[in-house]
Amino acid sequence: MIRVLIADDHNLVREGIRVLLEKAQDLEVVGEAIDGQEAVDLAQRLAPDVLVMDIAMPQLNGIQAAEQLGGHSCNTRIVILSMYSDDLLVREALKHGVKGFLPKGSVSQELLLAIRAANQGAVYLSPAVSNTVLTNSGNLDRVKGQGPGDPLTPREREIAQLIGKGHTNNQMAAVMGISAKTVERHRTNLMAKLNARNLVELIRNAMKHGLIRLDD
Repeated sequence: MIRVLIADDHNLVREGIRVLLEKAQDLEVVGEAIDGQEAVDLAQRLAPDVLVMDIAMPQLNGIQAAEQLGGHSCNTRIVILSMYSDDLLVREALKHGVKGFLPKGSVSQELLLAIRAANQGAVYLSPAVSNTVLTNSGNLDRVKGQGPGDPLTPREREIAQLIGKGHTNNQMAAVMGISAKTVERHRTNLMAKLNARNLVELIRNAMKHGLIRLDD
């Protein structure tokens, strides 16, 4: 029996996933989380085989949760659901050990395939995601490579979240305990990686990548 933890901040989505999984004879839902931090806590406490997780959640997004679980040497395999499947987001997820990546609308038999593959230690990318990675990277071997669209650093992700909350450079510097000049450097790198020319594009693209939520 494959033990599965579900993490999504929308009740209806969690319920839909649970109903689907409970119909499968080889899957068991062992818990549900409503944000990224709870997903990390429950994964460490319940030790599920697979964590099915939305990427845009309060507290911690799916990428950050995956990073934390990897840092704690958690053996739970992670399958990500996302409204977006652009190259940068997929690179970031795979860098942190995510085993499955599917569009948010794939709460169907494809999700079952991804869970079973992840449980075996294999990587499952939906066809749409695979096409994105291949189109933008040339081949799957470059998913973890360097160059334009490199994964974001923890500092850059933190700055993206603070920008989404309306913080100025000076305010971010105070919160993070670094100089305003260092904040500006991280912000410049962040804008380059997210292809943003101004603050509006930065916020929009950060939301697209699941880095910030305006309702946090």
